[in-house]
Amino acid sequence: MTVIGLTGGIASGKSTVAKYFADLGHKVIDADQLGHRAYEPDSECYEMVVEAFGSGIVAPDRTIDRRELGSTVFGNPEALKQLTDIVWPEIKRLAKLEIDEFERTGSSRPIVLEAAVLIEAGWQDIVDEIWVVTVDKEVAIARATSRDGVAREAVEARISAQLSNEERLREADVNIPNNLSEQDLFRSLDREIRLLEQRREQA
Repeated sequence: MTVIGLTGGIASGKSTVAKYFADLGHKVIDADQLGHRAYEPDSECYEMVVEAFGSGIVAPDRTIDRRELGSTVFGNPEALKQLTDIVWPEIKRLAKLEIDEFERTGSSRPIVLEAAVLIEAGWQDIVDEIWVVTVDKEVAIARATSRDGVAREAVEARISAQLSNEERLREADVNIPNNLSEQDLFRSLDREIRLLEQRREQA
């Protein structure tokens, strides 16, 4: 079984690629969804986050108010690192559990872990290949401002806070450029999936 770590920056099309894999019948693990599970009330991760950041981040229904938590760590690198040091290992643990569970089914089909912070979080050791979806900065800005209805400056700030394409590609096994149409993206994916199958046959 091959585990593909799928990552990319804002408006790169990473989620579109993940959906394409899912539509082909591959199991896709969404790290964002695992992040929501990590915050579930009464879990160890939940308790650690509340202890670290106070009861002010707890909503009336006892869930963590992610917007309040975000405002607490925004612009505070030390607080953000404190949060990621708690949450990232738990997301990795949950992802590994899902990978192991899928492997026990006996399937030999590639499985995809979609994770924007795959490289930043150091999860390379639970995947076999890293596939990076890349997009030029101006294309990403145009897509994000149109999609999310936010100002250009806000998108630029988010891009600046992320790894660059060059930094991601230093860790990558496969680069999926996505500056053109969706059909061009899918053709590139089909080609890379065929190459993956060839690598698996030769292994």
